[in-house]
Amino acid sequence: MKTSARAIAALAMAVFCMPVAARAERYALIVSGASGGEEYAQQYQQWTKSLSTTLIDRMKLDPSKVTVLSDSGRERTRSTAANVRQALVAIRRTMTTGDLLLVVLIGHGTFDGVDAKFNLVGADLESAQWAELVGGLPGQVVVVNTTAGSFPFLERLKGERRIVVAATDSLAQRFDTVFPQYFIDAFTDEQTDIDKNGRISIWEAFAAATNGVRRFYQNRGQLATERSLLDDNGDGVGREAAASGDDGSVASRTYLDQPAAGAAPTDEVLLQLLQKRASLEAELEELRIRRTFIPQPEYQKEFERIMIELARVARDVRQRVKS
Repeated sequence: MKTSARAIAALAMAVFCMPVAARAERYALIVSGASGGEEYAQQYQQWTKSLSTTLIDRMKLDPSKVTVLSDSGRERTRSTAANVRQALVAIRRTMTTGDLLLVVLIGHGTFDGVDAKFNLVGADLESAQWAELVGGLPGQVVVVNTTAGSFPFLERLKGERRIVVAATDSLAQRFDTVFPQYFIDAFTDEQTDIDKNGRISIWEAFAAATNGVRRFYQNRGQLATERSLLDDNGDGVGREAAASGDDGSVASRTYLDQPAAGAAPTDEVLLQLLQKRASLEAELEELRIRRTFIPQPEYQKEFERIMIELARVARDVRQRVKS
């Protein structure tokens, strides 16, 4: 009995002394750029406050690791190029390879024919400069540019362990976007969690925002003029949420919150099926919008194709859930 007791005590001591894996840190940098008017200032302030509150209260990020820069307030928190650089330098000092940084750009973006810029207070930063600033960070980086001039950021900021989201898919899109509203709201909407694992991934938020933008234009009887893209495989091309492609796998497994004890793991197969279903449903909505502009036989053919594929996906989802 004494030997057994000593063995148990030794085992307990060994377990107690085992190194514990470091808990991954999560950082956020929210940059609300030059507003250009009171109407925009109020909107950007609302979006910025909503996002920072969600990150801290819901995602449980350490408030000291959430940096907010805007065009108002004190000099050290204004959205200037110098303050952006200082914030990223400070993050680089403590960030490790297992950490994650979310960068969200809210405001106006422009393209001069050579490079895209995000409008700051004072001198702007071009996409190439943003690429340099995040290039030396050791952890995973998620950059979400919610502006009309965001498309070139996909190519410029592409890289290993990098997820880049652009609110637009074309240089021709220069109107103010509604994408930020729906992207921010996605993290507080239970419907965003399509695989029902109790967490919201970057991909799920991106897909929910895309759907929200599409409904925004649909409710106004318009075809969507802004189409968001996500790149997470480093090719700088990106993929729409409702389209097929290689992007999305990494973003589907990237979360801003820490996993709760006993949290269900991400089911990659089920998630792909649910993404496929969401894509088909989006196709169906677009088809219905275009119904009056295409010949009836063509509409009927496309409608039948989508419905058949939806039935197949629904069957596969049921089988996966049962297994």
